[in-house]
Amino acid sequence: MTDTPKSVKNNSANSRRREIVKVTLIGSAVDLSLGVAKIIFGFAAHSQALVADGIHSISDLITDGFVLYAAAHGSREADEDHPYGHKRIETVATVGLGIALLAVAVGIAYDATERLFNPERLLQPGIAALVVAAISVVSKEIIYHYSMTIARKYRSEMLRANAWHSRSDAISSVIVIVGVIGTMAGLDYLDAIAAIGVALMIIKIAWDLMWSSLRELVDTGLEPERIELISKIIKSIDGVSALHMLRTRRMGGDALADVHIQVNPSISVSEGHHISEAVRSMLIREVEELTDVTVHIDTEDDQAARRTHDLPLRTEAIRRAMERFKHIDEVDDIEQMTLHYLDGKIQLVLLLPLSLAKDVESTRNLVRQFQDAIKDDPQISAVEIHFG
Repeated sequence: MTDTPKSVKNNSANSRRREIVKVTLIGSAVDLSLGVAKIIFGFAAHSQALVADGIHSISDLITDGFVLYAAAHGSREADEDHPYGHKRIETVATVGLGIALLAVAVGIAYDATERLFNPERLLQPGIAALVVAAISVVSKEIIYHYSMTIARKYRSEMLRANAWHSRSDAISSVIVIVGVIGTMAGLDYLDAIAAIGVALMIIKIAWDLMWSSLRELVDTGLEPERIELISKIIKSIDGVSALHMLRTRRMGGDALADVHIQVNPSISVSEGHHISEAVRSMLIREVEELTDVTVHIDTEDDQAARRTHDLPLRTEAIRRAMERFKHIDEVDDIEQMTLHYLDGKIQLVLLLPLSLAKDVESTRNLVRQFQDAIKDDPQISAVEIHFG
């Protein structure tokens, strides 16, 4: 049995969770080792910047915990309380990650500034600080590339954020190296300035992470190029004459969409439904991040056409029409009445027996009677007669 696009994406979700957990656990082990080493050697080597960098690594360990929690709970299936699933747990975790980073950065910047304006508190880092910082650069850059590969594969903004968290640790270690070299060269204040530089960089990373996630939480749509791709796919479906009100939003690594498509107003309900299912299936199959699409069928552009919501439904509309037709002898011969709600009015299509179409003149006269009966009706705009 061939898997449906939906089931394939569900299988991918399980793989996604496993790989995110794996890469995060590996990153956690590296963060713990580096964090402890940096703090110990930072104090031993009298490097304030390396101690700050060690705290940064420990903060990575904390955010790794956020990622593990979100990966476990964000992959849960939809339930009664969360009909769209739990993907935004990842988004909230990313915001939390950004807040934690901001707090750490402010603390580092404050302490470094205090030392900078109190020269007696400035430290004198040694060669050990330089070696540990260099090891950190290599280790964290490897974790960054590993994490980013998995993040791109599974479209995980949370893991992408954590990857950048790792790279920020590598970059901060580079700043530490610069600070240590400068201090060893006699520029005592350079180590404290390097620590402030690390803090500012962390603040920038934190803001970027939070801004991206907050945009998702307020349902910011997909990028213009993705919208264009979705529109192109919809227009390629046989039976779709136009589309409007295309709306999208993100849910973690997934995306949802809803759209109004315009079809020929004379087709059957079942054909219109079939077209909508074709649109939904094609979009889920062709647009990687889309996991659900709601398709609304329109018989006209409801943004431009007059509204029909005040018009009566079928039973009342037929009663109204039959009241108009009651003086016509052939009214009891109507076999079927089809209603089209278009441009703010009702159009009627009547099916009469073929035996009533005796000759051209009498047929024209019969059609004229039905048309005259509704010509001043404010809700019924036209009558079309079929014989068969």
